[in-house]
Amino acid sequence: MALTMDDVDRFEASRPRMEAIAYRLLGSASEAEDAVQETFLRWQAADVDHIEVPEAWLTKVLTNLCLNQLTSARARRETYVGQWLPEPLLAGDPMLGPADTAEQRESVSYAVLALLERLSPNERAVYVLKEAFDYPHREIAEILDITEAASQQIFHRAKKHVAAGKARTEIDEAAARRVIDEFLAAATSGRTEPLVRLLTQDAVSIGDGGGKVPARAKAFEGALAVAKFMRGLFKPSKAKRDLAGGSPEIYATTANGDPAIVAVLDGRVIGVMCLEITEEGIAAFRNQVNPDKLERATERWATADHGDPLLHAF
Repeated sequence: MALTMDDVDRFEASRPRMEAIAYRLLGSASEAEDAVQETFLRWQAADVDHIEVPEAWLTKVLTNLCLNQLTSARARRETYVGQWLPEPLLAGDPMLGPADTAEQRESVSYAVLALLERLSPNERAVYVLKEAFDYPHREIAEILDITEAASQQIFHRAKKHVAAGKARTEIDEAAARRVIDEFLAAATSGRTEPLVRLLTQDAVSIGDGGGKVPARAKAFEGALAVAKFMRGLFKPSKAKRDLAGGSPEIYATTANGDPAIVAVLDGRVIGVMCLEITEEGIAAFRNQVNPDKLERATERWATADHGDPLLHAF
């Protein structure tokens, strides 16, 4: 049946929520957009006049499309070149979704999205729907075709897994900027000691180049190893400038609600470094340099004024 304008408007009103759900489930903005578009095609083919609760119907279709995608994504990631990290979303991106509560902000943080990769598809779906969007277990059970008791058990298990690996502390924008300023000052000092003092003892640095940009396949672990890597990363050299195609501008911002450093070259985002902050210091750097995962960041970057760069790298 052909959709009326009211039917299309009803879908479009749900699009922001669906994109935010799909992004949290998939960790990819482009895949989230594809899943929402496929949901629209299913909506277009359905007898919408007989759908009693459109939002519930759309959420069920979208979630199950994402579950199928997650199953196939696991197989693809086994052959992924190097470390796999989610696609970062810069400050103000509507796909970040609701951010009214600490739970909602945390559910889309880069640190938690990375942790969600450890969960089974069903665990991830229950966690996202409950923690980020406050769906009752009765509705989650209907969406996933499980019992309400099973939904409660899965949520408890998923939350336990996420909490076990989570050290992130929520800080305000001013505090985040201070951390970034201190880090950049230490990283460009040419010395290791100032960096070590900013890091937790078990700090890690992970890079995702997707086989397209050089990135170490194994994470750097421990404060000293991470500090040495960061000191070398920010040390100027002709080889780095040649590899990047110039001297990138470095800015401070947030990505997925976390303090972040963005490297921009000729208007194109070529790297996003997300910092995981704890009371003890910087616990993790997650560095996205895969150009396929930075296209949306570049589009977002072009729409806002970011002031002068903090420095030029390399």
